[in-house]
Amino acid sequence: MDDEDLPRPRGDAASQLAREPLDTYSQDELMERVALLEAEIARIKAHHAMVAEKRKLADALFKPREPS
Repeated sequence: MDDEDLPRPRGDAASQLAREPLDTYSQDELMERVALLEAEIARIKAHHAMVAEKRKLADALFKPREPS
C-alpha cells in the first residue's frame, strides 16, 4: 500500500505529518517517531474516554422522567 492510498485528515497537524517524506529518517528515528505517535494516541483515547463518561453522566442527569 502506498502512502497516497491512506486516508488523511485535512488542514491539521496530522495531515502535515502524513505528507512528510520518511526516506530521510533512520530506523531508530522512525521507531522514536512511532513511540511518540503511540503516546499521543493513548493521550487522545484517554481524553475521549473521560469526555464519553462525562457525557454519559450528563445524559443520565438530564434524561426525561418517564411517566408513572
